[in-house]
Amino acid sequence: MSPGPASPSLALKVPPPVVALVFAAVMWVLSRLVVTAQTSVPNRTVLVIGLVLIGVLFGFSAMGAFLRARTTMNPTKPETTSSLVTRGVFRITRNPMYVSLVFYLAAWCVYLSNWVDPLLLPVFVLYIDRYQIKPEERALMERYGPEFAAYKARVRRWL
Repeated sequence: MSPGPASPSLALKVPPPVVALVFAAVMWVLSRLVVTAQTSVPNRTVLVIGLVLIGVLFGFSAMGAFLRARTTMNPTKPETTSSLVTRGVFRITRNPMYVSLVFYLAAWCVYLSNWVDPLLLPVFVLYIDRYQIKPEERALMERYGPEFAAYKARVRRWL
């Protein structure tokens, strides 16, 4: 599938977990550079564990649904999907794996305890939305047409 004139050049090029790791690294660097932004987070450990567990729930539920449907999990090649997965966690969000990455990054922000780091969360969401989700949705629309359109109308992109 060629990206087309409206598609950004980075579309589907960098796997989302790699993007999340880059954002996590930038957050760590920022937390070391802007030490004046360090803050105390009450119940930090409990909060971090809770956010990670929510991320695990979304991510592993999505992977299980893909495995049961026997379709690809490769986010850089959505055109190779063999079925449209709409059950389980996919009834809550069309992108549970990306939602899980946001929860992991939020947990990382809490762990780092620097008020500057959470400012990067919306940037991550915007990046994934533009360079990953929208190109995926174009591919799914081409492949599944009205079935995907109906699913899009029922279920939110994020939460």
